[in-house]
Amino acid sequence: MKKLISLLLAAMMILSLAACGGKQESASKYNTVTAGKLTVATSPDFAPYEFYAIDDAGTPQLAGFDVALAGYIANELGLELEMVPIDFDGVLMELQTKSVDLGLAGLSPDPERESIMDFSDIYYMGGQSFVTVKGSEDKFATLADTNKAEYQIGAQTGSIQVDLAQENSPDADIIQLAKVTDIIAELLAGKLDGAYIETAVAESYAVNYPELAIVLDVPYDVEGSAIGVSKGNSELLAAVNAAVKKALEDGSMDKFVAEANEQAAGKIFEGLLDG
Repeated sequence: MKKLISLLLAAMMILSLAACGGKQESASKYNTVTAGKLTVATSPDFAPYEFYAIDDAGTPQLAGFDVALAGYIANELGLELEMVPIDFDGVLMELQTKSVDLGLAGLSPDPERESIMDFSDIYYMGGQSFVTVKGSEDKFATLADTNKAEYQIGAQTGSIQVDLAQENSPDADIIQLAKVTDIIAELLAGKLDGAYIETAVAESYAVNYPELAIVLDVPYDVEGSAIGVSKGNSELLAAVNAAVKKALEDGSMDKFVAEANEQAAGKIFEGLLDG
């Protein structure tokens, strides 16, 4: 009898260890910053990509189609989503130091960034624009008109818009600001003559600030947005690409964009929350 009990206990221990081994294998399928979690950095001043939507109770909720896509990817990978709101240049730094798994912040797959991160496939096609305020449209008939020493031209720190400003307006005084909200505020206050802003973002701001005028399309070799992935994490990159492909094919991405644009037209907050 004792021998039978011992055999039963041994069998139970083996089954238990096998079950634990299965769980460990599942949990370690993807090498992430925190086991079982997908840690994603984002810069919530970039509606409709990422921002805070204010609900009926006055509570800000992280929103935008990047946020929705992050949730979709985490679900596809069987991981818990952890969003890290941070300034845009902080997103780049967090990826460079491998403190996060992904960066979803309307990133253009700029070849100059490939030394600090890998890029997913394109998940959203967009463009670049030059923006000013109404009443100043006639000053900027062409991009060449932006290139004057007396003009102060804005662009977000660390963004490809800085490169576009330096390329198209090299003689202007290029003012780099941490947040797109700061750029908009300076434009409306008359402290900037114009700014380079991603088109979808500029269109979103123009809904809430009718004084803004999108006057010029800005050519750029790499149009579209990709996800920044921690450098060298090939298994995670492949899984992210598979999830992006699925989101594009099953219509989820179109839904995310439509919902984000609708939310961005309502009451929102852009920037980092205090505390």
